[in-house]
Amino acid sequence: QVQLVESGGGLVQTGGSLRLSCAASGSIYNINAMGWYRQAPGKQRELVAVMPSGGSTNYADSVKGRFTISRDNAKNTVYLLMNSLKPEDTAVYYCVAEGVIVAGLIASSDYWGQGTQVTVSS
Repeated sequence: QVQLVESGGGLVQTGGSLRLSCAASGSIYNINAMGWYRQAPGKQRELVAVMPSGGSTNYADSVKGRFTISRDNAKNTVYLLMNSLKPEDTAVYYCVAEGVIVAGLIASSDYWGQGTQVTVSS
């Protein structure tokens, strides 16, 4: 099976920075895209940023210019550098690996991490 383990969340003041990491492990043959979603209390889960293997990165309008997604394909790891954090960025951040092909299988699946809490104090 495939597991995604996130790290890097925490409490930060407005204007501060955090860096999230997410490592995928298992018998992975290929991952199409990796990215981040977030869910604030009482709200639906929303896209933050996603990076396909070959293609343009997609950011939510609310984080453009402040957040940067990067990816280490050799390590099956994705990062999210969050600068100029605002209280409205407070949420549980979830890592996603999309279109994962596991060795020995044909069909691809999506996998999610457990989530990491990011809290921005005003």
